[in-house]
Amino acid sequence: MSSIDLKIFNELREATGAEFISELVHAFLEDAPVQITQMRSALTASDVEAFRRAAHTLKSNAATFGAAELSALARELEMLGRENNLAVGNRIEVLNEAFERVKNRLNELE
Repeated sequence: MSSIDLKIFNELREATGAEFISELVHAFLEDAPVQITQMRSALTASDVEAFRRAAHTLKSNAATFGAAELSALARELEMLGRENNLAVGNRIEVLNEAFERVKNRLNELE
């Protein structure tokens, strides 16, 4: 399974233009690690709301590019946060690995 749905990515590129999608990709690649760091910090601080917000933002941003796996992982974490459940095990590491795959693929597509 590809880390990026090319149909969604190409539709976004057609809708926004090559230059703008490049800006979107760069913003996403800068913001996503911040969201992941915020999720880790929120876990440490037991801040369910900050955890949920960071997961929600990552979920939405990943979906924009067709990063379905990353978006689904973030959605799962968002739901745990919504349920006040921060027993996430290794899910943030799994999320981070999925982000690395997305990052590599987006860099190839640019």
